[in-house]
Formats: sequence, C-alpha cells, structure tokens
Amino acid sequence: MSFNNYGELCTQVYDLTKKIGQSLDGDIEYYSEKLRHCNGRILEAMVGSGRVIIPLLESGLIVDGVDYSPQMLASCRKRCEERGLRPELYESNLQELSLPHKYEAIIVPAGSFLLIEKREESMLALHRLYDHLESGGRLILDLFLPDNNFNSSDLGRWRGSSTHHMPNGDIITMESKCVEADLFFNQYRVNYLKYEKWRNGALVQTELQRFALRWYGVEEFIYILEDIGFLNVTVCADFKDGKMPTSGNKKFIYQAVKP
Repeated sequence: MSFNNYGELCTQVYDLTKKIGQSLDGDIEYYSEKLRHCNGRILEAMVGSGRVIIPLLESGLIVDGVDYSPQMLASCRKRCEERGLRPELYESNLQELSLPHKYEAIIVPAGSFLLIEKREESMLALHRLYDHLESGGRLILDLFLPDNNFNSSDLGRWRGSSTHHMPNGDIITMESKCVEADLFFNQYRVNYLKYEKWRNGALVQTELQRFALRWYGVEEFIYILEDIGFLNVTVCADFKDGKMPTSGNKKFIYQAVKP
C-alpha cells in the first residue's frame, strides 16, 4: 500500500470527478469574469489536474499553474497538451513558492487553500502569494466551512464509501476514516482516504491518502489578509458579488489587493 497525499489512484478519481471546465457552484464563470480584463500573467495556485486553468487558457489569458503533487501536474500537463496548450507549470508547495514571475492576479479555487494543514504554513503561503503579486495585483480565493453533522464517533471508523468506474472497465472504490479532529479550537480535521482499484473482480492496487482540512471563520480570514498587508479585502457568498454570507453552508469568496 502506498501512502501519498495525491497519488496515482487519487489523481485518477480526481480526473473523473473534476472534469475540465466543470463549474462547482459557478466558480469557473466567476473567476473568468474577474480575470477577463487581465493583460498580464495570472497564477492558479494548487492547480490540480486542470479543471479551471484550461478554460482560462482557452479564453486567451496567460495563466501559469503551481501544485505540489507531481501526479496532478502530470495530468494537467497531459490535458493541456491534448488541447495544444503550453502553460508554465511548476511543482512547489505554496509556503516555499519562488517563481520567476510577478502576477497581475493569483487565484486559489475550490477551497484548496484549506488543504494546507498547519496554520503557520498557511500564513507563510499567504506571504509568498503576496510577494508574487505585482503592485495593484489581486488575490482571489474561495473557502468553505466544514459540514455540521460531524460526530465524534466517526473517529477511527471507515465510512462514506464511493465507487468510480474507469473508462477501461476498472473500478476504484474509496472509503474515508476520520483519525483526528479539533473542530472548534484549532479548526482542523484529518481523514485517511483508502482507494482500492479492482479489475475483473480482483484487487490490483491500494492507496492511502492523508486528507487534512483546516478552516477559518469568515471574519477571521479578512483580518488575516489585512495583517499580511492586503488592502480592499472583500468577501461575498456563493460567487455573487455583494451577497453577504448568512450561514455556514455557503462558499465564501475573498478578494484582496496588494498595494
């Protein structure tokens, strides 16, 4: 059994469930609208396998991508090449980001920023994103809060299984087990995700993924961005400018400007 944050089986499931151009609650349309007047470079941080960057590239924007998973980057590069696209893709985590460009805008879609497990590392990541923006450049990212139906009895229990059918007839099953949680004080949860690939009824590959999620209060994250040095920090709900957050089951979209 391999243990990888984003291994081969995880990437295959991600490709199946996060198709290119597949909008999640309107996020691609929102980011496209916010970026359409950009003339300079844009960076998609935590780019994954290309769901968002490819439609942005196809619209004529100059977009680079960065991710710490070589498997995700390989999938993204392959999908881009199939469409005749040649973006600059970099392998790095955000807290150690050091790229050769400054950016007019940086985006982090799909709540991916919450995957940075340790709070001090997430603060370092925000500083590095800030440093990679041009003066006047914008950071745009969306976050969410965890569901409210977590029960402490979930700890150590495999649950939430799903089945994914591959084009070649293989089947990948996935189960989740919560192994650590501090929902209110430290605001994080760690799950193990177990992937199993089946071929003609036989188990041929198994993979275990550590999946950590750290979240932030709606107002808390505004203060964090302002403390980093960002100005004009705004937040809206559900990819609708001016719609104020009213409950914890919405997406929260932050925009901030580097002075």
